Amino acid sequence: MLQSQLRSHQFQYVGVSFCDSQTYSRPWLQTCKCQRPESASGITAGDVTSAKHVLEFQDVQQLKQEKEVLTSNGTNGATSDIYDTISINSIEEEAWNLLRESVVYYCGNPIGTIAAQDPTSSSVLNYDQVFIRDFIPSGIAFLLKGEFDIVRNFILYTLQLQSWEKTMDCHSPGQGLMPASFKVRTVPLDGDDSATEEVLDPDFGEAAIGRVAPVDSGLWWIILLRAYGKCSGDLSVQERVDVQTGIKMILKLCLADGFDMFPTLLVTDGSCMIDRRMGIHGHPLEIQALFYSALLCAREMLTPEDGSTDLIRALNNRLVALSFHIREYYWLDLKKLNEIYRYKTEEYSYDAINKFNIYPDQISPWLVEWMPNKGGYLIGNLQPAHMDFRFFSLGNLLSVINSLATVEQSHAILDLIEAKWSDLVAEMPFKICYPALDGQEWQIITGSDPKNTPWSYHNAGSWPTLLWQLTVACIKMKRTHIAAKAVEIAERRISRDRWPEYYDTKRSRFIGKQSRLYQTWSIAGYLVAKQLLADPSKANILITEEDSELVNALISANPRGKRGRKNFKQKTYIV
Repeated sequence: MLQSQLRSHQFQYVGVSFCDSQTYSRPWLQTCKCQRPESASGITAGDVTSAKHVLEFQDVQQLKQEKEVLTSNGTNGATSDIYDTISINSIEEEAWNLLRESVVYYCGNPIGTIAAQDPTSSSVLNYDQVFIRDFIPSGIAFLLKGEFDIVRNFILYTLQLQSWEKTMDCHSPGQGLMPASFKVRTVPLDGDDSATEEVLDPDFGEAAIGRVAPVDSGLWWIILLRAYGKCSGDLSVQERVDVQTGIKMILKLCLADGFDMFPTLLVTDGSCMIDRRMGIHGHPLEIQALFYSALLCAREMLTPEDGSTDLIRALNNRLVALSFHIREYYWLDLKKLNEIYRYKTEEYSYDAINKFNIYPDQISPWLVEWMPNKGGYLIGNLQPAHMDFRFFSLGNLLSVINSLATVEQSHAILDLIEAKWSDLVAEMPFKICYPALDGQEWQIITGSDPKNTPWSYHNAGSWPTLLWQLTVACIKMKRTHIAAKAVEIAERRISRDRWPEYYDTKRSRFIGKQSRLYQTWSIAGYLVAKQLLADPSKANILITEEDSELVNALISANPRGKRGRKNFKQKTYIV
């Protein structure tokens, strides 16, 4: 009854119900080749937003007053449960309303969601654009809801942007590069100043802060493409010639030969979710986990034909090498940490134990105390003479989801999360990394970045959007109680805090000092987590199980015992 009362009086004067769960349409925004008006019926967007907040505040106050009256009449237990259920349902309803309000249209069709719609911020920057990585949880939320059109449109329109010419300072990157983001712009029609048309304006990094190319965009695109096919049952999209070509272009860009001796992708700092200088250049775990997922998804979707035989062979070879490399050299638990502590250095041989010449003095005091007896994780980065021992959440969670980590390692990662709950979750899930860089280390590595101060933003800030990856990982390992607990913690304040982008401080007590409010992927991450917890079987569209062929290839290859030369039958030569 209370919900119906809330629904009946919201925005009746506007003529559009923001509680409508079946349609994206906002008629005054669905325009093509004409100017898009900023308001309707004399009511501005600001008026609607402020009215919405006033009504929500009044509704919450009314609910609280009714709860207090019923509690005083001795019906506290049952009433409390009903009130909590109503509160949670209202949070979900608010989240869906906000997600639909963030939808961007191109020629009348839904094409994505903007990064944030913060009415309190005077500086938009690029938060009014559709980001590839930011749309992933939004797209999954719509897929799970049975609304496929927006995801299909997103996949096909961003594919068109892949082939655009992209140049910065006279240099053009590889053809397979996907944009970081795009914006729908209204421009005058050629030859007719009185008419306008809508165009897509992509950013491949040439306008981004730091001018960093988005390595992860194409990898996320492949993962979403597979999820769309598995959820909708519409395989015609991935079988299209242009889509197959797009997949191959991304793979060729990633599998291209280079100078690197490792199967991992070599990237610059800031080329993924952590898009500012944070010392992750080299072979960051997040990129490797995404790379592995994209390879598996692409192998599943590529149509067999003569032209793709060599590509599939290279893909399979890379999967084997990458899987072994990450599982063997990135894994860290108490036993492995003790081995590193006793490493000998400067070993020159094919059979060296300390292959990357890691100096034991690199082990930080915090790690010795922090590593639990039960549990472990994949380190953040590995290069010659360098191990980044920080715990990076996204890379570890993705490694559980896509089976890059073994079953034992996956359980150990979740064991560590439970053991270090107060550090990684505390008052808002989930730390993007742990611990924070501070002092001279922060100055040197980040360049004294004022946005990445200790325990803020990408420097160990807490990001609610990571709820969905945590939920999928927990469902896969049949430990959903971990995700349910994290979602419950988020529900205590995320709506009241107006859906921030991230939280600051060691225990996530403050809304981030530069955090955007009504951040779309915070909203979508929560919705995906709720939908998957309600029906865990739906997580299969995102999970890749351990490949038996891959396991057999790993066993037969036995890279540990191989030297860098082929074994030829010994012959005698006269020199």
